[in-house]
Amino acid sequence: MQDPRPLFDRTERFVRITAQRNDGYVEFDFSVGDADLAVELIMSRTMFDRFCQVNAVRTLTQTDEQIDLTRERWRFEG
Repeated sequence: MQDPRPLFDRTERFVRITAQRNDGYVEFDFSVGDADLAVELIMSRTMFDRFCQVNAVRTLTQTDEQIDLTRERWRFEG
């Protein structure tokens, strides 16, 4: 019997800004359902702002990044 539940929440979307360039472009990671699996994207600031609005993203903060680092250490040291 198949389980109809999805493997992850597709409505949860994340953005982690990795660089804000001098030419007006934003480099960022975008993920759906799991912040650990992301694609790298580059957009102009205007397009980035619109992209975030349309996708109702949660911007990951430095606190989120610290949690990620702790999880990574546990994974590789354990």
